[in-house]
Amino acid sequence: MKIQILRFTFALLAIFSLSFIVEAQSRTDVYAITNARIVTVSGRTLERGTIVVRNGLIEAVGETVRVPADARTIDGTGMTVYPGFFDAMTNLGMAAPAAPRPPGQQAAQTTQTQQQPSAQSNSNYPDGLRPEETAQEQLRAGEAQFETQRNAGFTTALTVPRGGVLQGQSAVINLAGDSASGMIIRAPFAQHVTFTTLGGGTYPTSLLGTFSALRQMLLDAQRLQEYRKVFAANPRGVRRPEADASLEALLPVLNRAMPIVFNANAEREIIRALDLAQEFNLRAIIAGGTEAWKVADRLKKQDVPVLLSLDFPRRTTIASPEADPEPLQVLRLRAEAPQNAARLAQAGVKFAFQSGQMRNITDFLPNAGKAIESGLSREAAIRAMTLSPAEIFGVENQLGSIETGKIANLVVSKGDVFAKDKQLTHVFVDGRLFEPRREERRPTTPGTTTPGATQPGAAANVGGNYDITIEIPGQPTQGTLILTQQGNILTGSLQTQYGTANIREGKISPDGFTFLSTVDFAGRTLDITVNGTVT
Repeated sequence: MKIQILRFTFALLAIFSLSFIVEAQSRTDVYAITNARIVTVSGRTLERGTIVVRNGLIEAVGETVRVPADARTIDGTGMTVYPGFFDAMTNLGMAAPAAPRPPGQQAAQTTQTQQQPSAQSNSNYPDGLRPEETAQEQLRAGEAQFETQRNAGFTTALTVPRGGVLQGQSAVINLAGDSASGMIIRAPFAQHVTFTTLGGGTYPTSLLGTFSALRQMLLDAQRLQEYRKVFAANPRGVRRPEADASLEALLPVLNRAMPIVFNANAEREIIRALDLAQEFNLRAIIAGGTEAWKVADRLKKQDVPVLLSLDFPRRTTIASPEADPEPLQVLRLRAEAPQNAARLAQAGVKFAFQSGQMRNITDFLPNAGKAIESGLSREAAIRAMTLSPAEIFGVENQLGSIETGKIANLVVSKGDVFAKDKQLTHVFVDGRLFEPRREERRPTTPGTTTPGATQPGAAANVGGNYDITIEIPGQPTQGTLILTQQGNILTGSLQTQYGTANIREGKISPDGFTFLSTVDFAGRTLDITVNGTVT
């Protein structure tokens, strides 16, 4: 089956931004899941138990728990309950980055913007070297934007501001809530660093320059702190220290009050990050960690956890006799990536799973399954997406396991969560029930049509996940289109590097489909209309 997108129609929504209001599945806030297998993670697994949820918290859990009279009961027979899944590093809820300018304008305009700090900041550093920026301030309200993640079982995430060498300070958020403040579990959590360049001719313009700029800023922050102590002790006759928001934001990092997360994948990058952490006595965390297993002994020695990406390398071109063979290094990397987690576990390195730059969040659990096939225990895999990230982020008293008094973030699955035929039936976030939408599957029997085929007057069968390319002039963008079909009604989402946009008013005809959506692009909110045909 082929799907052809006929056209995208964009309409600028001026200054207005869209907010989504999703009504709760039920007005009751008391639930009891009975007769279920309960994977507590922090303790033993209950083969047949009951969980009571009240006012957003786990009120009781056990094998002999009584069901309250005011509870809505969910029969969990044949089902397994897990703690809500945790994506250990994302950009969820963050505004999309500005679109790059044409090459002729980029150097002049970007450099001017970066070299002239905005009026709202007293920083002496350009955009991209602003550690004072926070996810808490940038977080957009509206839980509809997280529907795709919740449908995949995710209830919590660490979200990080987009772009830059010093990205800013992250926040731990729940993936539901009527306001940004209602989503936040912990903010700020850590300072985040990427080994990249600023571009546009603004320093740093090389990887070596990035390390030098980062080290110099840490030295400048140290000097500022020492100078302030001298001034505070005897200000008379001493010139007062200047205020600088960027250097001040690094002081908690230098004082070990805040961790610093280095986004590093190659062995060389990880070693440089560990050297820098050792020099300044920082509480370091490695994110990505594609080759972390190569330095597992040192990670263990320095007590550095890893936010391990499950965005495994995969072949980017279609295999054909005419295609050039892939380099040996690429083949080796693709083969070793699923073994990474087991090697870190064997070395005693703390790690948690994150989605990384994964284009389709539904690949998360299958890739965790590949890690299990490569030697990681099933228990360690579950822990890496529940309790381990909660422990790394310092919220283990609220999240990560099924215990009385903790936030009611739960996932109910029919079938093992790593099985191909699993079905997530219920997701609780802060005690609110969400029932994941799923595609209707009709059995193929003699005399019925095959998937993708249509009968005269019947709706086309378009449900599924599609890799797509959006041809933006001068900036083609890869993405994933997730279509969920119920009769002639179409729902789902459009996922790109700019975020996730949910489908609305989707309709299916015998030969095609249409839907509306709202996306963020280049700092603007755009309405799009998508029309497609099926052949």
